[in-house]
Amino acid sequence: KSNMVLTTLILGRNQIGDEGAQRIGEALKKNPVLISLSLMYNEIGDEGAQHIGEALKTNKALTSLNLRLNGIGAKGGQHIGEALNSNKTLTMLDLCDNHIDPEGAKHIGEALKSNMVLTTLMLQWNLLGEKGAQHIGEALKINKMLTSLDLDGHALPILELKGVSAVETIELQGKGLTHLSGIVIASCISSNLVLKSLNLNYNEIGNEGAQHIGEALKINEALTTLNLGYNRIGPEGAKHIGEALKINTVLTKLDLSHNEIGDEGAQHIGEALKSNMVLT
Repeated sequence: KSNMVLTTLILGRNQIGDEGAQRIGEALKKNPVLISLSLMYNEIGDEGAQHIGEALKTNKALTSLNLRLNGIGAKGGQHIGEALNSNKTLTMLDLCDNHIDPEGAKHIGEALKSNMVLTTLMLQWNLLGEKGAQHIGEALKINKMLTSLDLDGHALPILELKGVSAVETIELQGKGLTHLSGIVIASCISSNLVLKSLNLNYNEIGNEGAQHIGEALKINEALTTLNLGYNRIGPEGAKHIGEALKINTVLTKLDLSHNEIGDEGAQHIGEALKSNMVLT
């Protein structure tokens, strides 16, 4: 509360818990100089996240906060989300390795719709699920500041995927991306008018990710090359891609090699080819 020189504080692995988080929260409300705080691995939980969240609503200095490995769940995600609605300084937030579920992700997503400062958000190794990733993806259609989002171990270039930073090619092969990233990528590229080529080869997008990418392809008006090879896509995923090909009028090259679409998936793609007049 009284220290006016300390700008970085690292308190990882100290068993701080809820009560300790409350004390730190009280200090953050008054401290005007601390810009970086790491509380990783401290068993803070939802109650501790509430105290930190309350502090973030009024703190005017902190730009970086690490809360990974703290057992923060849905309620904690709600408190952090509410804080992000009003916080004006935090640019980096690490919530990796917690228990944030779709409900917690919903609150964080709602906050992202109005937050105008956060540029880096790390949410990998939580319990987001398909619904949680959808909440985040929908928020990114509105959010104008987030540049980096990590849902499964590799940061996605959000501005490039959305077309805010104009690039024609994005290479994301072999990054260990799961359906969670696939869902967010789909949300971002759906209205991108500049991206021509997207390489998602050697990932784990799966059927769920393919479903959302398929929905994006029905809307996208610019992408001409898409590589989804080696992504564990089965017949169900191929079905959604096939449905998209019946509508899409710009995609000329699609790579689905080394997946698991089988006879059923091939049938879905074959049906699409009867009406698709652009794929070469």
